[in-house]
Amino acid sequence: MSKQSKRYQSNQQKIEKKIYAFDEAIKIIKEQSNAKFDESLEVHLNLGIDPKKSEQTIKGSVVLPHGTGKTVKIAVFTESKQKEAKEAQADIIGGKELIEEIIKTKKADFDVAIATADIMRELSRAAKILGPKGLMPSPKTGTVTENISGTVNKLKTGQINFRNDDSGNVHQNIGKLSWDLLKIKENFNALLTEIKKHRPKGVKGTFIKSITLCSSMGPGIKVQS
Repeated sequence: MSKQSKRYQSNQQKIEKKIYAFDEAIKIIKEQSNAKFDESLEVHLNLGIDPKKSEQTIKGSVVLPHGTGKTVKIAVFTESKQKEAKEAQADIIGGKELIEEIIKTKKADFDVAIATADIMRELSRAAKILGPKGLMPSPKTGTVTENISGTVNKLKTGQINFRNDDSGNVHQNIGKLSWDLLKIKENFNALLTEIKKHRPKGVKGTFIKSITLCSSMGPGIKVQS
């Protein structure tokens, strides 16, 4: 684990061990930031699910009203619609040869993957590489589709995919620290509303156990759900 800076530790000590109102938390995060770049604002949700049970996996997509402020690098896996992918300005386009490259190098240099149905059997060979990174296309997230152009456009303009990790947490960027409160709040509410829709039937008790906000370089602050 990397050593935390003195400023990070100092900021962490200033944060009370309580649950803050969203607006107050954002104000504190902005005041504490001194990075030389526009930090991303992250939300981390601890869910009351059993991540070992496949039926309790939280996976889906949502269009953030203002995007994430980050340029999304999109890979399209297809044999039949490469022309459409090029016209939609996807960043990486390929079929079997692209899959072979990923299997060989064990690297996936993109943020999200889209695939047409005709290549999914072939793409499943790379599932052990793409899956743990959250990059495996899925019908549930709308990333297995024949509408390549429309899907690329949605992703470029704000659609994000989310999935819980092995500890039952969901991590997502929801904007930039320089943004005004309203933009940040609208993105946060859009994500939270969509995740609540995915509550599994088998979950008893509290679904969203805690919500933590932080900048990419700063300590976390727990906020109200």
